[in-house]
Amino acid sequence: MNKLPLIEKGLHSNLRFHRKGNKSGFLPFAFFIFVIILVFFILGLRLFQLTIVKGNYYLRLSEENRIREIVIEPQRGKIIDRGGVTLAQNTPANPNLAGNRFFSMRTYVEPEAIAPFVGYRQLANSQDLNSDLCLNKLQIGDKVGRKGVEKVYDCALRGRLGKKLIELDARGKYIKTLSIAPPVDGKTIQVSLDLNLQKKINELFKDKKGAVIAIKPKTGEILAFYSSPTFNPQDFEDNNQTKLRQYLGSADQQLFNRATEGVYPPGSIFKLFVATGGLEDKTIQEDTQLVDEGTIKAGPISFGNWYFLQYGKTEGSLNIVKAIRRSTDTFFYQLGAKMGPERMKYWADRFGLGKKADFDLEQAEGTLPSPYWKEEILKDKWYLGDTYNMSIGQGYALVTPLQIAQATAAFANNGQMCKLTLLKDDKRGCIDLHISQKTLDLVREGMKEACSTGGTGWPFFDYSYRAAPTASSSATISVQTACKTGTAEDADKTKSAHAWITVFAPFDNPDITLTVLVEHGGQGSDIAGPIAKEILKTYFEKKALKL
Repeated sequence: MNKLPLIEKGLHSNLRFHRKGNKSGFLPFAFFIFVIILVFFILGLRLFQLTIVKGNYYLRLSEENRIREIVIEPQRGKIIDRGGVTLAQNTPANPNLAGNRFFSMRTYVEPEAIAPFVGYRQLANSQDLNSDLCLNKLQIGDKVGRKGVEKVYDCALRGRLGKKLIELDARGKYIKTLSIAPPVDGKTIQVSLDLNLQKKINELFKDKKGAVIAIKPKTGEILAFYSSPTFNPQDFEDNNQTKLRQYLGSADQQLFNRATEGVYPPGSIFKLFVATGGLEDKTIQEDTQLVDEGTIKAGPISFGNWYFLQYGKTEGSLNIVKAIRRSTDTFFYQLGAKMGPERMKYWADRFGLGKKADFDLEQAEGTLPSPYWKEEILKDKWYLGDTYNMSIGQGYALVTPLQIAQATAAFANNGQMCKLTLLKDDKRGCIDLHISQKTLDLVREGMKEACSTGGTGWPFFDYSYRAAPTASSSATISVQTACKTGTAEDADKTKSAHAWITVFAPFDNPDITLTVLVEHGGQGSDIAGPIAKEILKTYFEKKALKL
């Protein structure tokens, strides 16, 4: 007990109790409350901004998501041939809501046959959009005509876009149509082309390169227009990339229009213009006789006549009609030397050779050489041999099939050369070449005899076609034609010559002029002649069915 400390009773007033822990424990709680208040304040402020300050803006966005504007492409105008047969037309537009557009596709009838004339469409690029001159402007996503009729008459064919407002739900599904502003369809274009002829030409040129032009000589309407090898415009419409790469990379150049863009030496067809100039300039007369001795010399170089080179024979003494009939080179060598290169150039130019025609399709000019031209371009002087070559359409002379066809039509139309047109019944007028009737009669007579027995155009000897068959018989109708053949050597001597023939018929009242070129085909009469014969047969037989 002595060891225990004494316990003293303390006073109640001296007791003190102290809470354990930190006084700062209240701060996290206060901060939490503050954050909650701040968040609600921000949300309230944002709600105020969205509903009051920008309410109209977001309402408009909501409406735009709910209501969608769809562009409706108009039906591109039809292209129909001279008989009313559809060549190209658009199918109804297909809905494509993802792209905000109703698209329509163009389809072509006998696409490979008509392609060189009708052309094709492609998606408009930035250059097309910026340089568009049409009243109804192109928009992004539109297609534009690239070649042929599709390009020339693109503004008329195009039409005007329409619009359609539709309502969608929150998931983008269609609910209803609110309004429609219908498109204005493009115009129908009736061209002068004869589809029947085009199909026949396409069959005849399956394995050949070349071109065909057929014209109504009294109006300038294009009846047939073909370039081979051809292409399929549907491949461009369908965006067939495999085929498009083939076209662009092919050595055959299907997109190159040989009818208007290809230039070739005209060969003996050029003799028609030399003959006309020689008669008009009084260099020769109707009864002028020039002798064919088989060859003629220019310095050390001999220039031969085809008849002598192939058969070892000569023609003897000839006048201008017989020279055209027999296509006698030596006669025209002598005539060309008398005229000189400048006068030959003048008369060829008068007929539209060596320059672009007043025509809407892309064209090459060609070349009509002269001493000045040779000196300026080739830095060389002009020789007598150049004159001889020029007189028979060889050497440096280059023309397009279109130029030859239009010039031939002038002989068919009695010296009136009509402006060419792609449209039916589109009379653009004719130009009087101011050639005397006597000269025209002599040249025409030579062309007539060239297509008669003894001439060079043997496929047209005793030419006739089958009339519409009856129940009992099928009569034939004879047609007198007038023609000139040509066999033009290429600058590359390793290749065959270009085969030409140009013809009009019937002789007394011409209804069609036809020019056929077979590139590297060989003899004009042997290769181009039979093709021309089949084309004319198709033309006249169809015409007979309508009588």
